[in-house]
Amino acid sequence: MHIPDGTLSPQTYLPAWAAMAPIWAIAGRKLRQTLTGRLVPLLAIGAAFSFVIMMFNVPIPGGSTGHATGAPLIAILLGPWAAVVAVSVVLVVQALLFGDGGITAIAANCLNMAVIMPFVSYGLYRLLAGRSAASSARRMLAAGIGAYVGLVAAAVTTGLMLGVQPLIAHAADGRPLYFQYGLKIAVPAMAIEHVVMFGFVEAVVTVGALAYLARTEPSLVVGKGGDAPKEAAA
Repeated sequence: MHIPDGTLSPQTYLPAWAAMAPIWAIAGRKLRQTLTGRLVPLLAIGAAFSFVIMMFNVPIPGGSTGHATGAPLIAILLGPWAAVVAVSVVLVVQALLFGDGGITAIAANCLNMAVIMPFVSYGLYRLLAGRSAASSARRMLAAGIGAYVGLVAAAVTTGLMLGVQPLIAHAADGRPLYFQYGLKIAVPAMAIEHVVMFGFVEAVVTVGALAYLARTEPSLVVGKGGDAPKEAAA
């Protein structure tokens, strides 16, 4: 899902940077207001978990790869704004040190994986989990559905970013200057692999970790009245 350099035109990656700048500012301000000393190590652990799990790229037909991200789990435990910060840091490190995702595409990758994915996952999770108990089947199902849909949503937006390139950046003869394939190829290619495979991987990882924490640290999973932990609420 990491978009490399040379596939997005300036017409795409510059607006992505413009969009992410205030999002990062808001996320930083919210964390300063809500994240307590007890939860700071958990944010670091969440970022480390996301980094490790995203390094396991699985080859798929068509020459691409896919992976889980850990973003839904961070959003569920610490709130979506915490996930914005944690996953953004991971994506920046991956791009600068490991060449996983382009430098010009950092903001675009963050928009997809550090904003769209955790907010979609968290929103569905809160909607479906309601005030159920920490270890209830309803809460686990809500986490799995949220993680699955969040990953697929990010994959679709990635496909849209790539697929519009031939329309907005092409030579006088119509030859694409950046990504070569249009929406009819890019969107299905990104969506299908995540609908069929990687969405389930993300769901299993999220539910497995959440089920363990529900047994060992239930206050992290659900606070008083069925809400997220007060000190982590966004």
